[in-house]
Amino acid sequence: MGTNWNVISQNLDLFIEGVILTLQISALALVISIPIGILLGLCRISRNKIVSFIATAYIEVMRGVPLLVLLFWIFFVLGRSLSLGPYWSAVLGLAFFSAAFVAEIIRAGIQSVPRGQMEAARSSGMSYIQAMKLIILPQAFRKVLPPLASQFIILIKDSSLVSVISVVDLTLITKNLVATTFRPLEIWTFVALLYFVITFSLSRFIGYFEKKFMKNEY
Repeated sequence: MGTNWNVISQNLDLFIEGVILTLQISALALVISIPIGILLGLCRISRNKIVSFIATAYIEVMRGVPLLVLLFWIFFVLGRSLSLGPYWSAVLGLAFFSAAFVAEIIRAGIQSVPRGQMEAARSSGMSYIQAMKLIILPQAFRKVLPPLASQFIILIKDSSLVSVISVVDLTLITKNLVATTFRPLEIWTFVALLYFVITFSLSRFIGYFEKKFMKNEY
């Protein structure tokens, strides 16, 4: 049995590279998706029906289309026309997909702020943009930080699909090793443990951060 598991130790450096690339792609996608999601969230609750409709349509389409299909479309259509390559096609695919969920998180955070806050700000002479920037958004961001952090964990798991467009992430490295060593059980079990350790560690950190943040609120 020990011999069967030697393939893990012999290729540990490849697994480490895969983990780093997976985290890198997920982090970049989240960083890009946050400003897009904020803009979409604000447009979603806009009084302008056209703006609200466009934002809502984008959100519903992205939430309704499988990520795998979106990755293929971006890689073969947008990626080739703009010469993006597999890496940036993967990052943008994850970012555009995640932005729809970030938008809903932002929308929920803004709408959780009592309406009286906006009314008080407007009555004090602030414009709508000033009230949103100085009063509403700072309160909303404090509420949406935990779900945004959770979205990062979801992105890490979703990033396993980028291997279909030839991104050499943890999943593709695993597929290649399985094809050459014929040890699917050992390798996939180890990779499953890696994903679990990453996501579980992040969830514990997020939980600690959230509790500490809530204490500071009071």
